[in-house]
Amino acid sequence: MLIETPHGPARAHRHSAERPRAALVLGHGAGGGVAAPDLVAVTAAAVEDGISVALVEQPYRVAGRRSAAPARQLDAAWIAVVGALFGRADAGGGDAPFAGLPLIAGGRSSGARVACRTAAATDAAGVLCLAFPLQPGSRAGKDEPPPSRLPELEAVTVPVLVVQGARDRFGMPPAAPGRTVVEVRGDHALRGDRAAVVAAVRGWLTELL
Repeated sequence: MLIETPHGPARAHRHSAERPRAALVLGHGAGGGVAAPDLVAVTAAAVEDGISVALVEQPYRVAGRRSAAPARQLDAAWIAVVGALFGRADAGGGDAPFAGLPLIAGGRSSGARVACRTAAATDAAGVLCLAFPLQPGSRAGKDEPPPSRLPELEAVTVPVLVVQGARDRFGMPPAAPGRTVVEVRGDHALRGDRAAVVAAVRGWLTELL
C-alpha cells in the first residue's frame, strides 16, 4: 500500500489478522528495511495472536536511498502513514484498513525513536521499541559524548516495551513506571534469541490489550 506523505510516498506492507483486536505499526532501522529478522518474527506472532500489522518503509527507502532522512521528516511521514491506515480525519480519503482499531506504534532502532516521538500525535495506545538506540555513537573530532536519547522514551505517556540485546553497543535503557525493559541475549540486531524477543512482545501485548 503506497501512502503519500509530505516527503514522498511511503509503503505499508500489511499483514491482516482474521479478526483483529488491534493494529501494530512498525518502522525499520535507519540503514535497514522491513525484512529485519526481529520485525518479521514479531509480525508473525502478532498476526497469530489476532493483531494486524503494517511494516512501514519510510519515503527515503522507497526512493532507494540508504541515508536516513532528518528526524522531522521521518516523524511527519510516519504521522501521515498512520493517518491513512487508521482513517484519521486529516489523512484524506482512500482505504483505511485499520480504521476503528487501537494503535500500537513501534519499530526497531530508528523506527522505535520515531514511534516514541510521535506517540501523542498518533494517539498510540502503547509503544514497542526493538533495540532502542539509547546512546549515539561517538563522533569523530568531538570531545564530548553525544546526548542520550532517553528523553524520547521519557516523553511517552502510554505503556512502553523496550526489548534490548544485552550487548547492544548503544546501551541499555532503564526501566521506569510505565516502561518495561526486557534484556535478551545478543546485540543491536536482536538475532541472539529470537524466541525471547517474541515471548517478551507477546506477553506485553497481552497485558496491554
